[in-house]
Amino acid sequence: MSENKESKNTKNNVEELDKDQVNSTDNLEKEEDIKKEPTSEELLAQEKDRFLRLFAEFENYKKRTAKERLDLFKTANRELMTVLLPILDDFDRGLNEMKKVRDTDLLKGVLLINDKFKKTLEQKGLSQMKVKQGDKFDPEIHQAITQIPAPKKKLVNKIIDVTEQGYMLGDLIIRFPKVVVGK
Repeated sequence: MSENKESKNTKNNVEELDKDQVNSTDNLEKEEDIKKEPTSEELLAQEKDRFLRLFAEFENYKKRTAKERLDLFKTANRELMTVLLPILDDFDRGLNEMKKVRDTDLLKGVLLINDKFKKTLEQKGLSQMKVKQGDKFDPEIHQAITQIPAPKKKLVNKIIDVTEQGYMLGDLIIRFPKVVVGK
């Protein structure tokens, strides 16, 4: 019997040890859970960081959309300006013919209308490209319609004549100047 008693005591001791281990393991898990839960200061820091990132992202969004809106406004008139360019060319041709007639009163009136029209288009961002005879031909900004033998050696690969003016809307070329190039 004493062996039975001893084995029961041993079993009881083992059970008590197991219970103690379970209790100590539970205590460790509870301590770890407590350690895993952030303090109010850490929560505040996390929320502050989250807020700052969200705020920065929103500011970037506002800047990006504002830039896109400005770009859209700059080129929104592109189609209208492209349609008006032939009218502007006709106006210039008409003025050149009127200068031959020498009717000064009529010429003054048409010049006033022409100036007002051009100033209005300039206010909307349209500008005429400055191209003249003797300028170096650049295929990036000029459209060569033909090549002819250069009347002088210094005009080889240079612009001899401008047949149609080029125009820009802001920084964008909406019509390339049509030129005759010397070869």
